[in-house]
Amino acid sequence: MDKVVGILGGGQLGRMLAASASLLNIDVVVLDVGEHTPAKQVVAPRAPHLSHIDGSFADSVKIRKLASKVDVLTVEIEHVDVNVLEEVESKVPLGVHPSPFTIKTIQDKLVQKQHLRASGCSVSEFIPVESNVAAIHAAAERLGLPLMLKSRTLAYDGRGNFVIRDLKQAQEAITALGNRPLYAEKWVPFVKEIAVMVVRSRSGEVVSYPVVETVHKENICHLVFAPLRSRDPSIADRARRVAEDAVKTLQGAGVFGVEMFLMADGTVYLNEIAPRPHNSGHYTIEACETSQYENHLRAILDLPLGSPALKVPSACMLNILGASSSIDEIKDFAKFSLTIPGARTHLYGKSDCRKGRKMGHITIVADSDAELSTRLRPLLEHLPGGHDPKELDLYAPLFPERGFSHQQPLVGVIMGSDSDLPTMLPAADILNHFKIPYELTIVSAHRTPDRLVEYARSAASRGLRVIIAGAGGAAHLPGMVAAMTALPVIGVPVKGSSLDGVDSLHSIVQMPRGIPVATVAINNGTNAGLLAVRILSAGQPQLVAAMDEYLKTLEKEVLAKVDKITEIGWEAYESARKSRST
Repeated sequence: MDKVVGILGGGQLGRMLAASASLLNIDVVVLDVGEHTPAKQVVAPRAPHLSHIDGSFADSVKIRKLASKVDVLTVEIEHVDVNVLEEVESKVPLGVHPSPFTIKTIQDKLVQKQHLRASGCSVSEFIPVESNVAAIHAAAERLGLPLMLKSRTLAYDGRGNFVIRDLKQAQEAITALGNRPLYAEKWVPFVKEIAVMVVRSRSGEVVSYPVVETVHKENICHLVFAPLRSRDPSIADRARRVAEDAVKTLQGAGVFGVEMFLMADGTVYLNEIAPRPHNSGHYTIEACETSQYENHLRAILDLPLGSPALKVPSACMLNILGASSSIDEIKDFAKFSLTIPGARTHLYGKSDCRKGRKMGHITIVADSDAELSTRLRPLLEHLPGGHDPKELDLYAPLFPERGFSHQQPLVGVIMGSDSDLPTMLPAADILNHFKIPYELTIVSAHRTPDRLVEYARSAASRGLRVIIAGAGGAAHLPGMVAAMTALPVIGVPVKGSSLDGVDSLHSIVQMPRGIPVATVAINNGTNAGLLAVRILSAGQPQLVAAMDEYLKTLEKEVLAKVDKITEIGWEAYESARKSRST
């Protein structure tokens, strides 16, 4: 590549952006205070005229100097001097991205919200507020309590937000927010915080990454889970549409981090937009076909955008936050993280540590949500400064005791009645043997039709990959589930009192063209479990080896019987077998 990218800001986002640039031979020049900022540590100038610049990314003189050395300007933080960016925009060959208009709009959160509302985007109610107690009281009277009070400017990483639950907190809030200009938002009773990274090229092409769930602790991003799991399969598309529509109202190219609130009824509200790579997109480095950082470079240089698709089934990002001034705690935790399979540690090269400062992050990838939890849990337990025991079971649940469903199942074992349980338990036993997370429950096609519809349609978006459905008599359950989900369905005909299960077998196996159900023998829950494992093994090679071992065990059992018959004769053998069965 023969273009030079100038980055205003040399923190961790600039560091990861510069690292991605180095893989494409894209030269970068970083403007930030100091010679050893995180971004400057990872890329050495290839020529004297490409030397990094020592100075503030808000310094107009330094910004002009940077602009004179590069082909395109971009930002890793939005708190820059927009007036200078407007001045130099026409002088930089490929311009400033995102545009100064966009940066200016987003810098002031009130202006950002006004812009989004005027553009028809979904935002909650908000009003400007003066920095005095009386104004806050008036805002609470209009919007109610709790009230989200926010600083309009210079707010990031949780700084600049204050939740007022009691009006006695008004003065405390003003002080905490530094007496800056404020605005208030009506409290949004969300069930989840979600985010989407959106990429727009200079030519106007827009693509978006998967929807993720974000978890915040003390207003700072703590965890990010990809992809979002939900019982409503339409939420992911809806959230991506909301995010893309919001970005389309802005100007310029690059990556935009769109944070949103998910309500209990499935409504999605915009929270805030970051005009740059974002913390909620760090996971893309290991988990997606193209990282947010590479796509940011592609977008601002008008190169073909890369695929944002996930290349792993399950991923999580854990922020490494300082717990004190001790850097040794961070080093010890990073060393421990190297023992976790599927974990990739990113340290940001910051020499000073303090409570709440982002010192690095870890991305964990896995073949399933359950496997991800087993990898995430020890990391949470060893976090610098300790951990909250409640969050372990909430975000990294263990395999349950025998007889209980896993919170993150890969297989759903369902039956039409509790009388089918003896037939279906062998399937559960097989899944236990292969350590496959599963859930087991009753779903009646005739007596709980609404439950059937909701179960089938939500299965894939919850993370299930196979459904085993057992039914007797008319046995409509497997077929109806197969009609409402794209997942593979295995049918187990259950022997009834009238026709010995032949009626169920014929009902399940005789599905119309286009709606397949893989049907096992009557009452053969064992084979249903084994078939589920084999289906899963197509994406988890370790299960192929495990199935090989299982088959060898069967072979050994048969050969042991051959030896026993040879040893004692078949008459004695059959007599002993009958006595064991009685």
